Amino acid sequence: MLIPHYLHHLKLCARNRTLTTSKALHAQIIKLGIIQSSPLSNTLVNVYGKCGDAPHALKLFDEMPQRDQIAWASVLTALNQSNLSGKTLSVFSSSGGLRPDDFVFSALVKACANLESINHGKQVHCRFTVSEYSNDDVVKSSLVDMYAKCGFLDIAKSVFDSIRSKNTISWTAMVSGYAKSGRKEEALELFREIPVKNLYSWTALISGFVQSGKGLEAFSVFTEMRRERVDILDPLVLSSIVGACANLAASIAGRQVHGLVISLGFDSCLFISNALIDMYAKCSDVVAAKDIFSRMRHRDVVSWTSLIVGMAQHGQAEKALALYDDMVSQGVKPNEVTFVGLIYACSHVGFVAKGREIFQSMSKDYGISPSLQHYTCLLDLLGRSGLVDEAESLIHTMPFPPDEPTWAALLSACKRQGQGETSVRIADQVLSKFKPRDPSTYVLVSNIYASACLWGKVSEARRKLGEMEVRKDPGYSSVEVRRETEVFYAGETSHPLKEEIFVLLKELEEEMRRRNGYVPDTSWILHDMDEQEKEKLLFWHSERSAVAYGLLRGVEGTPIRIVKNLRVCGDCHVVMKHISEITGREIIVRDATRYHHFKGGKCSCNDFW
Repeated sequence: MLIPHYLHHLKLCARNRTLTTSKALHAQIIKLGIIQSSPLSNTLVNVYGKCGDAPHALKLFDEMPQRDQIAWASVLTALNQSNLSGKTLSVFSSSGGLRPDDFVFSALVKACANLESINHGKQVHCRFTVSEYSNDDVVKSSLVDMYAKCGFLDIAKSVFDSIRSKNTISWTAMVSGYAKSGRKEEALELFREIPVKNLYSWTALISGFVQSGKGLEAFSVFTEMRRERVDILDPLVLSSIVGACANLAASIAGRQVHGLVISLGFDSCLFISNALIDMYAKCSDVVAAKDIFSRMRHRDVVSWTSLIVGMAQHGQAEKALALYDDMVSQGVKPNEVTFVGLIYACSHVGFVAKGREIFQSMSKDYGISPSLQHYTCLLDLLGRSGLVDEAESLIHTMPFPPDEPTWAALLSACKRQGQGETSVRIADQVLSKFKPRDPSTYVLVSNIYASACLWGKVSEARRKLGEMEVRKDPGYSSVEVRRETEVFYAGETSHPLKEEIFVLLKELEEEMRRRNGYVPDTSWILHDMDEQEKEKLLFWHSERSAVAYGLLRGVEGTPIRIVKNLRVCGDCHVVMKHISEITGREIIVRDATRYHHFKGGKCSCNDFW
């Protein structure tokens, strides 16, 4: 009777995740001398795994004189549950001649999925195919999940089609895989075929669309889910749709989702609060982000980092650094993203010594090896502060090959500091050794050559842009006005308010010319056309139409918030500064690289972006 008694209580511990009670029961079992019972040992391994104590599970497993397949499955599952999937595979490799059963196969496939290790996954799949369990639908469902997570969707679909009795895991994994890869139509088609949809099916599709950058599609599916009156018992879908609002900078929709979060009682959920902080920061409402942060009872590193990065992106460097000091004083250990935000903040206010100190602190105080992004941020800081020689030295000595943003940061620094010879030398190096993919890099290189009157090289740079067939997405800007979002495309001339927008922009341009001596900078137009046509193209850049619409239809005195899918060109940046001064309105533009707060004729980026 002792063994069934302890088995019952251990299973309760596994269900309730009560580690302390499990250890007490384990001690009693040892004292009674019944630890050698396979059911008890296997259950204990499983309990430790469920309670997140993989070391105890592995120690107990190693002490077993006899290990059956249940023991192997239990320890492998325990390691997976503790995010030690690499250890899962290494432990199994030491099993000798163990012939895996369906449970062991499932654990191995899960480990490969967690690691996104397609080579190991294919090896396990081959072994499964020739085993006596080759028709097991549960293992096949795990294989679908593994192939989908590794991006091998056609193989995943082939395995999926071979499943006789498809479960929720296989349907969800396949739908999620299609959605994450941007295969929208296939994701929707398969989703419609699911016999019984539950919250997790909807969540898989919505979160997949968000991760692949299809925020509007995610909203559409979420709206449909709400119409179907699906009970939101798990907040994961809410964090996904909040993420969609953040990516789209859709502040009105974000506030509505925030209201839904509160009404459903999930506003105290840590990861939802973190997502809301990030969303409000990306929607240019740092005040709301701070308010959420201040109301949180418990904050983790993501909470602190989200607000620090948000402040840094919006030019509030001193506040970001002060918040970091508070974070450290409260014993919260920063992560890699925290340091990106901090060095970025330093670069916008010229805190060179502080930036160097923070960069060195990463490895010295926290054991975090700086990534290429950290080096690029440091290089940007040095370049902004006029230390171009040190920045160039850094790019040649850092332990990573420089990528395009790194070269662009160095080129921008050289151009900003007026170092013509250095600029030309580095521009030559970029074009000869590196193949830029971003059109703005070619524009930057071309402008450097033009400043040095090297017109042959200007033509060569622009010819290479054409030869590379660099794809440039059509520019568009959205502006939120009176609870509605209006979208403008570059060169658009069909808007109902076209005439009013044209008249206002012409009036503003004339005032800029009279008051500020504004002359359009047509070097930002790469097309081969005359100056008048180039000026016309600049005039109809999407952010100008958006700001004019905001001035015409917005509430007087309120900030105009614009989101642009591409980088703001230099001429439009100048225009936005002038308009903010002439109209007395704050204009906030979120472009593809950063945030710009235009106010009183100045920008928060200090004209370097």
